Amino acid sequence: MPPVHTGAPATTGASTPSSPQQPQAPQAPQAAQAPQAARAHAPGLPGYRRMSLALFAAGLATFALLYSTQALLPAVSDGFGVTAGQASWTVSAATGALALFVLPLSALSERFGRTRMMTVSMAVAVGVGLLVPFAPNLEWLVALRAVQGAAIAGIPASAMAYLAEEVQPKALVGAIGLFVAGNSIGGMSGRLVTGWAAQAWGWRAGLLAVGAMALACAVAFWVLLPRARFFRPASLDPRAVGAAVAGHLRDPLLLRLYGIGALFMTVFGAVYTVIGYRLVDEFSLGQGVIGSIFLIYLVGTASSAAAGQLVARTGRRGALYLAVATTALGLLLSLADSVAAIVAGLVLITAGFFAGHAVASAAVSRTAVSGRAQASALYQSAYYLGSSAGGTLGALAYHAGGWAATAAIALLAVLGVVSITLYGSHAARAERRLLAAR
Repeated sequence: MPPVHTGAPATTGASTPSSPQQPQAPQAPQAAQAPQAARAHAPGLPGYRRMSLALFAAGLATFALLYSTQALLPAVSDGFGVTAGQASWTVSAATGALALFVLPLSALSERFGRTRMMTVSMAVAVGVGLLVPFAPNLEWLVALRAVQGAAIAGIPASAMAYLAEEVQPKALVGAIGLFVAGNSIGGMSGRLVTGWAAQAWGWRAGLLAVGAMALACAVAFWVLLPRARFFRPASLDPRAVGAAVAGHLRDPLLLRLYGIGALFMTVFGAVYTVIGYRLVDEFSLGQGVIGSIFLIYLVGTASSAAAGQLVARTGRRGALYLAVATTALGLLLSLADSVAAIVAGLVLITAGFFAGHAVASAAVSRTAVSGRAQASALYQSAYYLGSSAGGTLGALAYHAGGWAATAAIALLAVLGVVSITLYGSHAARAERRLLAAR
């Protein structure tokens, strides 16, 4: 990770600092900031391992719960007698609710604390997760999944803000990478558990199994998470929150990062919502085997955890270009009529997505010098709106034109990431020329 942000960050392009009108959280006196940085968590210091394990568990539970129905969509379609597009709402309702609630809950975390918000959100999400398997029909299942997504919304933005406050700047990308790695393992293990449990005892048993797994993760999180040492409560004044949000939305760099996150997740949502249907329709694979396909998420664990080293070698724009190229190559490879080629394509798509997500989310945390929870919340909102759009559009495209149509939707989103990153590079060069001319 490059040095801590001290002005215009060297990221996907030129940046404009957040508006000076946005409210500032109470800051420590300047003389105290250096000792505070020295006391913050970093690899090798007491508490860093506990913090990393706690947030790893939170990330694991978050993705396992959020996408618990995704690997089961063909079984849900059969169980309720609905189409792929209708069943996909069990995923899109959760991600859409998360996108809507992440900003207001991040504002509450600014007032009541990151750890409290994550703790309450985890408790509600797990509680609803244990009720989801008993939904009597699709409407109830979608409604419960929406409530679950709203509860989960309190975790990701608060976690990013917690890390930005509690971790030494040089260790921030690595810490966020571990949190994202927990997301990838959660996505993998949740789908793996649901797939094999569903094959043995039905899709409801699969959902119950992932709820129990999330409960174990929640207990680990509550036991391990160190208390926040540098959090300072901010006002809940709606005008102050609105000013912070408006300031972030006026920052061109943050807007580009939000767009990149949304488009990357559009790709991921489309691919992993539809892939189960393709494997059933074209290759007649069982639910357990389909769930095992999600072992590929381990590749995302490695690529997100390695994002810091990638940025150090290539810069943020270079890392994003590499992530985009890897994702696009995977999509093209997935068009082949071979399970081996599809698996290879999914490996590349997963590696590219998680690397790009880790780079973009870390850039948001470093770019926002105040109102970090709101900045992270806006990123998460865009990110999960992209997931909802990708899941729904991907399912509709598959119904209309098969896997090729779904891949085309995903490639259009990849092209959007390329366009935004190229624009950022152009803006950065233009700013450098302007500064040189002065």
